[in-house]
Amino acid sequence: MPYPVAHVLFFIFCMSAVAVYAIFRLTSLKELSFRRLRQPLLLLFVGSLCTLFPDIMILYNLPVKGTLEHCWIGPIATHSILFSSTAILFGTLVGYIAYRNLGKAIYLGLFGEAAFLTHLLLDDIGEGGTEYLFPLYEEKVSVFSLMDVGFQENGILYYMTASLASVFFICSVIMMALFALSHLGFEFKYRPEK
Repeated sequence: MPYPVAHVLFFIFCMSAVAVYAIFRLTSLKELSFRRLRQPLLLLFVGSLCTLFPDIMILYNLPVKGTLEHCWIGPIATHSILFSSTAILFGTLVGYIAYRNLGKAIYLGLFGEAAFLTHLLLDDIGEGGTEYLFPLYEEKVSVFSLMDVGFQENGILYYMTASLASVFFICSVIMMALFALSHLGFEFKYRPEK
């Protein structure tokens, strides 16, 4: 299990690089003000909390039970796509409070979902799998181990399908974050004249 700092740093520098870029750009242009920083700071706040949601049970288990057990809340796996709905709800609620606009709030919820999924991806790398598909499938699944199959043993079709599925899941998390960021006013622009 990567430590919470690793989850937050991975989220900030990999998934919300556009927001970090915007903060650095505002700083370099000397246009830094709280009004201009409000949006990137809100994104970093929501994303940083949502990326830690799967480990939320540590807040209870560490002081009460003296253990770092954190993967289950009763019968529900916290490291699952089902539990990731908490990130969507939290992001949307915070977005609605901040923007008073349901459309923008939903995009902030989508951004929170992408942050939550980065936690699952990092735990998948560190632990060799997570309960992505709970309650449909209660065993750990590893997106990254799917890419480690050889086509000699399993055939080229299985190899290509497994590789495509793994890369598609990772790409969809990144695209989800970029899609949400673009609707919240953050984007890199393509300039063909350069």
